[in-house]
Amino acid sequence: MTKVPLRSDNFFKKACYFEASLILVAMLLGWIAHLNPFANIHFTFGSLLYGGVGTLPLFMMFLAMEKVQGHSVAQIRQFLLRTLGPSLHRYDWVGLLVLAAVAGISEEILFRGVIQPWLEVSWGLTAGLLLSNVLFGLVHSVTPLYSVLAGLVGIYLGVMMDIQGDRNLLTPIIIHALYDFLAFLALMRAYRSGLATQV
Repeated sequence: MTKVPLRSDNFFKKACYFEASLILVAMLLGWIAHLNPFANIHFTFGSLLYGGVGTLPLFMMFLAMEKVQGHSVAQIRQFLLRTLGPSLHRYDWVGLLVLAAVAGISEEILFRGVIQPWLEVSWGLTAGLLLSNVLFGLVHSVTPLYSVLAGLVGIYLGVMMDIQGDRNLLTPIIIHALYDFLAFLALMRAYRSGLATQV
């Protein structure tokens, strides 16, 4: 696990480019698997409603974990503040919203738009949901606990994709992007608060 903060000078561009590149990965995998990564994105009132409301449980979990004093949780909190804090606090809410949107769109198109349905074809719905989110957790392996939590969040996002009966990728995209945005704001506030106490 790295202990070096991310360079803040080009952080925004590099983060956006990296996240956006995941869409190209999704398109390549979709071509290989004969799947259209964008096929299940439908703009409906229900997806907007479920996306907005569906963000609340995740963000409430995030806020609750800020109060937990356990070593594993504190390790995650300190890692995020140490690595993301120096970069995020330099941007206003618009920049954080753009970054969160790019991350939410690209990661959901890759994992819920291609990898999950691809695995479902071979292994069935339940196995596809679980296996795709084991992978989702592994690529977020900041710490062992963070990896587990990310996998559980991924399962939640996969379930929310089908919450209306008809599969709609827009719902987890909205949840993911809104959650990231709120988490970025909370991290930025916590980091700035820490700076203020050092003055």
